[in-house]
Order: sequence, then structure tokens, then C-alpha cells
Amino acid sequence: MAATSRHQLIDGLRVLQAAETGTLFKQARLNVAMCYPSPYHVGMSSLGYQTIYREVHAHPEATAERVFLPDDVDAWRAVRAVPSSIETQKPLHQFDLLAFSVAYELEVTGIFELLESSGFPALASARSEAMPLVVAGGPLTFSNPDPLEPFVDVLLQGEAEDLIAPLLDAVLAGGGKAAVLARLAQVPGFRVPGLSAESTRGFVCKATDGRLPARSQIVTPNTELRSMFLIEPERGCSRGCHYCVMRRTTNGGMRTVPPERVLSLIPEGVKRVGLVGAAVTDHPQIVELLETLARDGKEVGISSLRADRLTPRLVAALKACGAQVLTVASDGPSQRLRDLVDRKHSEAQIVRAAELAKASGFKRLKVYNVIGLPTETDADIDELVRFTLELSHILPVALGVAPFAAKRNTPLDGAPFAGIDVVDKRLERLRKGLRGRAELRPTSARWAWVEYVMAQSGPEAGLAAYDAWKAGGAFAAWKKAFAARDVRPFEAKRTPDGRRNAVAWPSVGRRAGPLEIPGGGGAEAAPSQVSDWGPLDLKDSAR
Repeated sequence: MAATSRHQLIDGLRVLQAAETGTLFKQARLNVAMCYPSPYHVGMSSLGYQTIYREVHAHPEATAERVFLPDDVDAWRAVRAVPSSIETQKPLHQFDLLAFSVAYELEVTGIFELLESSGFPALASARSEAMPLVVAGGPLTFSNPDPLEPFVDVLLQGEAEDLIAPLLDAVLAGGGKAAVLARLAQVPGFRVPGLSAESTRGFVCKATDGRLPARSQIVTPNTELRSMFLIEPERGCSRGCHYCVMRRTTNGGMRTVPPERVLSLIPEGVKRVGLVGAAVTDHPQIVELLETLARDGKEVGISSLRADRLTPRLVAALKACGAQVLTVASDGPSQRLRDLVDRKHSEAQIVRAAELAKASGFKRLKVYNVIGLPTETDADIDELVRFTLELSHILPVALGVAPFAAKRNTPLDGAPFAGIDVVDKRLERLRKGLRGRAELRPTSARWAWVEYVMAQSGPEAGLAAYDAWKAGGAFAAWKKAFAARDVRPFEAKRTPDGRRNAVAWPSVGRRAGPLEIPGGGGAEAAPSQVSDWGPLDLKDSAR
């Protein structure tokens, strides 16, 4: 097969743009590259990324174009093609400001790829004064952006809507990179490595309520959420789940948007709508919103369903909106562990959700779960087997299982990783127990360990990630890099439990002994990010 030419790769960007609705074009003094360190189909499913794209265009002296990590990085490398924008196919090195949105820990390697393939050193210390400012924000900044510090000039921490104008104004004021960084270091919400006070570490900015809701600017068929307009009917969460960064202690909990405002912002002609948020079914008017969308002929996906909030009317509304699969999260293999992590639902509520789904004509039940929580034993896994088999008698079950990786700014910050061997053995116990009577969809224990180390360590973990990327990015390269950089997870900012009978979770402490490096080699490549949504199996969805 003939190699793909540079012209063909660039032409592929034009094809993506031609399929879009809502793309913004503008001439302005400041040209911003909105960089996403994962491929187009992932990045365009990010509501925050699309919202900030629109915010940049709202500034009278700035314009934005989008640049994504190529689907086939090797093909771009082979012909020395430079990452370029979707809008005008402008190479990344021709922009004035490079703004990265980072969703989770393993996307850091996409930053390295986009920068270095464009001729910029990944390390901020190696970039010259004349090179563009590199900034980063996104969901990762709610937990632990410290590994990004060696590579960025500025971090935008938390909700960024109110930070975009000050950032652009500071850059437009000029005076050189050092002057811009000195200005930003004084503004709450920005963290400038080496300049900002230590007290800014862990700060999370909260957008003013008038900025809500975040919503799509562009609708495209070439995405994880095909041709779907995304909008948030609420932001944040009022619950206290111990593993979750978006629990009630983050930015004051849940903020709701009136249904009439949500409906007024959905463009004419949109057929598919995604309701996005940490706790969408906790919205007090979610049923009325869904029923209105159904009457308007919309197909609707919801990013999170809570089993304890499901009623016959709500489930019927979901079915009327085109859903074929009901998705709930259990997030604890046993009731004991769900109670410990403050996940407020019971087996009976999940069984009732399955029964409601069957009665409404749903075809399947998806259940998301987590294993490897502190204090977990084989008995907890056996309880998960028993309960999953019980659910499978009601509806066919797809069980998604992710190994637990502790995050900063949660009550489980600093909790140890269960161990790759332990997780693999429990997954095998689960697989044998289910005996094919429910579909099991586990994620990699190895890469969950890498995620854990990145989530629980400092800037040295970012440097190790850079070493691993340069060495090819296989799992063995990550292990070697973590050891060489003496990366050590540590408890940094454990959020209080908040309950009268608080759980005393185990902790690795403050920079305990050297990281325990798991055995075994492995050329296994890092997984690509995929959508982890709720009931998106709509009646005409492409799969």
C-alpha cells in the first residue's frame, strides 16, 4: 500500500471541516491555536474545549483555530507533516498562543507530540523568548496538573470561562513573554510555574453563574458523539462520593440551569442532544426537560444516570428520546464498599432501574464499576459476581470495570494502588464467576497504574512521562522512566470526608519510600481515550 502523502493528510483536515456546522472564522491580532492532545473524534466531544473556543472568538482582538493530535501519528511523522488547524490548515508553529485542553493524565504525551513535531521543545525551559506562550487548562486541573508544570508557561486552573479574557488581554498587552507571565502570576486562577505563590497550587477557579451553561459551538458527524449538540443543564455535584473530583466540595456543589434556558440555546435543526454534567438526573426538572425534547423529536443522551433517581416517568422519557440501553454506575463491587465511599445507592435501587428499563423496552443494561478500592477483598468481588448475575436475569448486562486510581482533591487522595497483579487476579475471578452470562469490559490494570502514578505525583512524573514518550511509549518505558526519575506518589490535599462517621482511608503518606515498580515487561501501548457516556445507544446510532 502506498504511503499517505503530506497533501492527503492536510486534505483530510479540509474534509473534517467541511462536515462541520457552526465553525467560526475571524481575522484578528492574536491567533490562538486551541490544541487538543487526543484525536479529533475525542476532542470534539469535549464540551469544555468547544466552550473555550467560542470564548476566544468572543474577544474582539483574538481568533481561535483547532489543532488535534493526528489519528495516525506515525503517518504524519513519516512525511514530516506539521500538525495544522482544522479551519485553515495553518501549521501550529504559525500561531501566537498555544492553548492546550487536557482531560486526563495520559494525554500529556499528546502535548509532547504536538509541540515537538511543530519544532517547539516540549520543555518550557528549552523554549526561547520568541516562541509562543504555551498554556494549559481542562478537567485535569481540577485534580493534579503538577506533572504539566515542566512543559507549560501558564496553567489555567478549574473553570476557565472567566479566565480567557484576562489571558488574552495579558498577551495582547505585550512586553515580551517574561512580562506577560509576571502579569498573569498575580491573577487568581492562573498558575505560573516558578512565579506563582505556592498557595495557588490546588486552587480551582469557579466561573460566574452567568457563564452557564457550557454548550457546543460546532456539531460534526466525525466524533465519539456523532452529530450531537452538547449542553449542560447543571454543573458540579451535590453528592460526596470519595473517589470523585467533582464531589460537593468542588466549587460549592451543583448549580442548575433552568430548562427554558437550556431549550432556548439548542439550535434549530439539531436532531441529537447530549445533556452533560456530573449529576444530570439530580436536576429537579430533568423529567420535564426530557419530555419537552422528546416532543420536539430530539434524540437525547445523558452523561450520568443515578439509579436512586430513576422513576417510571424518567425512564419512559429516556426511551421516548431514543435510548436503547440504560446505563448506571455502581462504583463499588459490594454494598460495604459503596457505603464506605459514600456512593448513596443500594442493590435494590439498581435492580429497580433494571426492571424499569425492561418494562420500558430497553434492550440492555450497562453498569459501570470500580475495583481495587482500599480494604477490598475477594468477598467483595464475589458479591459483584452474584449481583451481576442477578441483574442478567432481568436484562442482558454489559459490565464496565475500571481499576481504582486515587485523585487529588478527594477524600481518597493518597490512597495506594491495589497492585497490577491484584487487580488482574480480581478481574479473572470476576470473569470466571460470570461464566459468560454477562459481558465484561475491563480496562487495563497496567495503564491504570500509570494513571495512578501520574495522578498522585509531582512535576517529576511529567518529566518521566516525557522520557517514556521519547523511548517509544510502551508500558516498559514508563516503568523505567518512573524508576529513573525516582517518582514517588504522595498524599497532598486530602479532602475531608464530611460525614459524622468518617472513613479513615489508608494512605501512602508524604513522599514515602521509592515507588514499587511492578514486574514484567511489556510493549503494550497506551490506550486511546474513548467516550464513557451513558445511554447513547440511540435507535439510529452508528457503531
